[in-house]
Amino acid sequence: MSEAEGGARHPSPALTAPPTPINERALLFTLAGIQFTYIVDFMVMMPLGPQFTRLFGITDAQFGLLVSSYTFSAGISGLLGSTFVDRFERKRLLLWLYVAFALATLACGLAPTYALLMMARIAAGLFGGVMGTLVQTMVGDVVPFERRGRAMGIVMAAFSLSTIAGVPASLWLADRLGWNAPFVAIAAASLVIAAVGVRTLPRLAGHLQEAGTFSPWRPIADVLRDRNHWHAFGFTALIMSASFTVIPFLTIYMTSNMGLQPAQVPLVYLAGGLATFFSARLFGVLSDRWGKVQTFRFVAAVAMVTMLVATHMGDVPLWALLSVTTLFFVFVSGRMVPGMALVTAAAAPALRGTFMSLNGSVQSAAMGVASLVGGLLIGRDSLGRVTGYDWCGWVAVALSVLSIWAVGRLKVSSAAPGAGRPAAA
Repeated sequence: MSEAEGGARHPSPALTAPPTPINERALLFTLAGIQFTYIVDFMVMMPLGPQFTRLFGITDAQFGLLVSSYTFSAGISGLLGSTFVDRFERKRLLLWLYVAFALATLACGLAPTYALLMMARIAAGLFGGVMGTLVQTMVGDVVPFERRGRAMGIVMAAFSLSTIAGVPASLWLADRLGWNAPFVAIAAASLVIAAVGVRTLPRLAGHLQEAGTFSPWRPIADVLRDRNHWHAFGFTALIMSASFTVIPFLTIYMTSNMGLQPAQVPLVYLAGGLATFFSARLFGVLSDRWGKVQTFRFVAAVAMVTMLVATHMGDVPLWALLSVTTLFFVFVSGRMVPGMALVTAAAAPALRGTFMSLNGSVQSAAMGVASLVGGLLIGRDSLGRVTGYDWCGWVAVALSVLSIWAVGRLKVSSAAPGAGRPAAA
């Protein structure tokens, strides 16, 4: 079996033959920049976990709630966004949301208490949730399915860059200027990238011509009545929950149980990010060459091994710790490249924005629930060492096994050539 390109039942000229040329490279790098700030804003919370628990006098479970508040609010915004995201031109909506996200992130940096920080994180999640799905939607609108693995590899390389530069730089700022400084810097960078996006992002309105004039609830109903969309939602929930049962507490576990010094934490993200900067694009090429389902299954299988090792290791030399965490970053994040290329192909262009908003809600909810579950599974012994983290690893592996099965049930949009065929085999 082979992969087929998704498309609308009646493709819009704005999507299949744009009236003005689109600089695909500039588009992808701008979207990668937006993803970079969004991911750094989310990721920087996790290595700052030991500081937050100490400065605000909170427990590990309360820190897990702080992480979850962002993802839950992003999930709610995705649900709300699904009622209007396909009613607006993509570029304008994305930039307005991005500016609002920057201001909410600035509020995080100015928050003086745990409660106010929680409120600011909720606001950032509300705007970031729809924004993140719009980035993936625009890739799906512009880049043909047969090249979408490479395109997703470029956009997903933002994760790598965030771990190479964003998180270490944020930790450096936090060490010298206080924990507030990274959020202020992220807000400033977001406003600069938004200004660049005004020039580099194309106007995408073909979905408006396809959507016509009808109730905003109709696209949601159209999305929810398609069984393939439900398969995509389930697949997304599995891969995200597998990751976030483990990731939010990795830094706390490394500093408590694996002998990592706080000053060495940036090395973990630098090494992991440098490796994934190259591996994300490699997985994108392999996805287009081998097939996205086959590539996902291979990467997910190796990721399970790294999950188990990372959650069971004790006090080890720095080189061994960095080897494990680097492989963990490479393969756990690498699943997202073929995975999201498949998910974006599950809906026709006219419904893609609504579908991706709902999928973003599922993604955020899965991350939030997984973070809460992970926080409940772990505890502390009399010496302050983390206990129960090995159970987080086993839960992540079980969810990963289910995702390897679930990916085979995904199909490209039924409007595509070869309708009804699996995405790959």
